Order: sequence, then C-alpha cells, then structure tokens
Amino acid sequence: MGNLPFDQPGRFYRGNLHTHSTRSDGGVPPANAVRAYREQGYDFVALTDHFLPQYDFPVTDTRALRTPAFTTLLGAELHAPALGSGDRWHILAVGLPLDFPATSEQERGPELAARAAAAGAFVGIAHPAWYGLTLADAETLVGAAHAVEVYNETCVQLNDRGDSWYLADLLLERGHRLMAYAADDAHFKAREDRFGGWVQVRAESLEPEALLAALKAGHYYSSQGPEIRHLAVDGNQLRLECSPARAVFVGGRGSRARTTVSATGDLTTCTLDLTPFAGSYCRVTVVDRAGKRAWTNPIWLEARGA
Repeated sequence: MGNLPFDQPGRFYRGNLHTHSTRSDGGVPPANAVRAYREQGYDFVALTDHFLPQYDFPVTDTRALRTPAFTTLLGAELHAPALGSGDRWHILAVGLPLDFPATSEQERGPELAARAAAAGAFVGIAHPAWYGLTLADAETLVGAAHAVEVYNETCVQLNDRGDSWYLADLLLERGHRLMAYAADDAHFKAREDRFGGWVQVRAESLEPEALLAALKAGHYYSSQGPEIRHLAVDGNQLRLECSPARAVFVGGRGSRARTTVSATGDLTTCTLDLTPFAGSYCRVTVVDRAGKRAWTNPIWLEARGA
C-alpha cells in the first residue's frame, strides 16, 4: 500500500500525460497546446508526439514554455512493429531525454519500452482497448511498463473504446503490479478531445523531477471530474473522503466488490469492508451525479486483509 498518495508530503498537481502537437499529427503548435492546458487550470502537461521517422523522431522540447506556476514533462508516444493484428505498438513514455535515440526497423515493442524505462521515463501501455491489445501482448511489457492507460478521451470519440480497465484488471489478476492512469490523447483538431481525463499527482513541488518520481511511485489518482480527497486502509476497513458522489465502488479479483450508493448524489464519506480482497488487490471508483469517474491506483493487500 506504499503507493497511496494521500498521506504523502506535498499537494496534488493536475496534469495530462498524453498530448500531441504539430510536431507530429496534432492540430496546433506546442506553445498553443501547452497554453490550452495552462488556461484550463492544469498544473502540468506532457507533449507526447508520435516518435516516428516521418516526424523526425520528436521528443518535443517544451522547457521554454514552463512558468513558475506551470510546468511540462518531456516525452513521446513510441511505436514499433508488430502486433498479431498488424498494428504497431503504441507506448507512452513521459520523462524521456531530448536525445532519446531513434528506433530501428528491428526494435520491437518490449525492447523499446525497456529502453525508455532505462532512460528514466514513466512508461504507459497506451489506449489498449482502442486497438484491441491482447493480454499476451501486454504481458511482454511487464517489467518495463509502469501503468496501463485505463481511460483515453480521444478513443471514446474515435471508436467508443476509451475504457481499458479490462486489460488492467486481467494483468492485476495475474499478479502484475501495474498502475493505471487517465489521459486525453488530445490532437486539437475537429474533435473536442481535451480536458476529459487527467491525473492528480501528489508531489512536494511542481519540479518535473518531483512529478516524475511521484508518477513512478504511484502517488496519484486519475479523474474525469470527481475528487478523491483522502483514502486510508485500517485493518480490513477502507475509509474514503471525496467530492459529492452518487456511488463508490471497490472492485478486485473476479467479481469481488463492495459498493455504497447515495440516491441524492451527495455522498462524501464512506467506510467499506476489504475482507473479500485479502491477499490480492482492490481499486476504488468514485462516480458523481453526472456519471463522471475518479479511480485510484490498485491497492495491494496482505493476506490478513490489511
């Protein structure tokens, strides 16, 4: 349970980890993309342009766009051949050096993900539901990837496959201790593909290094709107404080679940029994009156349920 962020020092910073600009296939220049998130009240953004030869393998340099109250993380969306479906890999890497070497025609997804992690990046399995990534494919990234992209705002609009918790849960049930994050994948074109999913990262400062370390440690939660203000595990009890919600779900292996529902949508505190999840994992979902969700990272529990 060391990845619970709520008692960590510092404060929560709101950020988007998956964004594109005209450095690849986005519709606006980097400065415009960064400004859009800053003006929307975010604290940071990562421009993750497609790391492909037709775009000259960009790690988009946004350092000049940082301010004392807003920062950027450097990264890219990495690609390699080839999945069983014929699609190439989509791997998010946040925290790459600007001189991250280009991929070769021989480099495959697992090797590319491992190379990004070795270079210091937070590595995510990007929008797996969007292109039907299989469990077998995803397991080849275990050991290099930190997290699964469980919600992608753009993919909701592209093919109604924005939710990838199915894959995260399958990996968790096999004992793979991956985390989960939500993101926009904004391209700033015709679709309103921004400000729909983000992370709230608990860090001691807004410095990129502090944010990156917190992401790797799992000191964050993901949201479409609701706030998770505090969460603590005491023995077999989970105690939660949140913004007004109509439901709180605790899920885990198989069909195990605990639920609290408010008919009026004004639930702000609850206590739930974790006994069914002992020796495994659980995760919490908060749903507000508009149907928007917030998700914790998986919480791993000892056999005695604590």
